Amino acid sequence: MRAFYEEVWEEAPADPEPWAWERRRALLLSEARPGERVLDLGCGAGRFVAALRAAGCDPVGVEVASAALERARAVAPGADLRLLAEDGSIPLEHRSVDLVWCSEVLEHVADGAHLLQEARRVLRPHGRLLLTVPYHGRLQAALIGLGRFDAHFDPRGQHLRFFTRASLRASLRAAGFAEPRVRAIGGAPLFRQSLVARAGR
Repeated sequence: MRAFYEEVWEEAPADPEPWAWERRRALLLSEARPGERVLDLGCGAGRFVAALRAAGCDPVGVEVASAALERARAVAPGADLRLLAEDGSIPLEHRSVDLVWCSEVLEHVADGAHLLQEARRVLRPHGRLLLTVPYHGRLQAALIGLGRFDAHFDPRGQHLRFFTRASLRASLRAAGFAEPRVRAIGGAPLFRQSLVARAGR
């Protein structure tokens, strides 16, 4: 898995997802509070780490690929950036962060259950999880099935999991999170772009 994402990040454009940046940044900063220790789980090129630091938070960025962390070091010089352990463990102490931000990451992870359990492990009592994944509603899924099935579900692609509101909520509950709340955002009502989940430790 690490070798695959090293290659992905070495070839990724300088700004891999400009379409979603402002909306996701606003979402994160509406939840994060100054002074809180915030884990950006799957920090990529470090833009959210830099935004969190500018907002007065104490961010920690964790990534699976060292190529991504190289970019993050350029975007957020001096930030606390760490490589995910080979076994998928988050390199942080138990109960050491107030908020875990995991945006457009879970769908890429082979063992999503383990990653969610790790996210819960590093949260302090009363800590919060804020997570986004791509939206897959019934109508959207039907249209994908009719027109783009092979491309969308390409087994060589980066997306390994496809979530609905119900399956994301169930995944969070199975990992031990309390009262997960899931809603769809972005795009037209029947063609949302992302699911946003909030849950407590």
